[in-house]
Amino acid sequence: MITGASSGIGAAIARKLSSEGLAVLLVARRTERLQTLAGEIAARGGTAHVLACDLSQEGARLELFWQVSAQFGCPDVLVNNAGLAYYGYTNRMPWDTGRAMIDVNVTAAVQLTRLFLPDMLARRSGHILNIGSVNGVMPSQGTAIYSASKAFINAFTAALHRELRGSGVQASVVLPGPVATELFDNSEKIPNGFRVPAEGVAISAEAVADCAWSLLRRPRRYAFVSWYWRWTSIAEFAFGWAIDLVGPALLNRHPKKI
Repeated sequence: MITGASSGIGAAIARKLSSEGLAVLLVARRTERLQTLAGEIAARGGTAHVLACDLSQEGARLELFWQVSAQFGCPDVLVNNAGLAYYGYTNRMPWDTGRAMIDVNVTAAVQLTRLFLPDMLARRSGHILNIGSVNGVMPSQGTAIYSASKAFINAFTAALHRELRGSGVQASVVLPGPVATELFDNSEKIPNGFRVPAEGVAISAEAVADCAWSLLRRPRRYAFVSWYWRWTSIAEFAFGWAIDLVGPALLNRHPKKI
């Protein structure tokens, strides 16, 4: 089961897992995109099912759980990928945007994990795969709530991984740097939001999907994409003072929208 599967990282993971022989359950708000992707997967000989859900709503998340349980049973793999982002001044960010980021990036991932985990533990098999970010390791200006949400996911997964040791159930987090997805365009469309200044170093969604598959094949607590981002924790500790000085200049280049 893959949340946020209608585009970007979620769609790439769906294609990768289906190509490796897994049946995939695609979850997102945009039904037409999900159906198109499911058709593409079927045309390649894979199996894909579609369930539309607005993960920002608790009632919809509960309904999703009951639908999945009734139709398919507990998934072998739960990929908590759905996420929203905003780049801009926090004090000028619409509260609806901030609340939606917390609801989707944090609450949905935790609630779905909590709902499906008991059945995974009962059968002593399963894998919770969360999509984190290096922004959760090294927060940057303009992404206060997004960075905080990813730091939460990183910490949540690490603690869960340790809790589940010996249970037969795995928990892992993928930590990508900037990824070439709709996020860049979508951030700019939000009132008072700007384009994320990281397209020049963005990796492909397919690279993240390959990493996700490697974690499923050889379970471990985390993996960075690409490998050089593993130094972010050291960089934050050793050079955070420099980022404090230089980083804001990137955000200050943008005129303050009214």
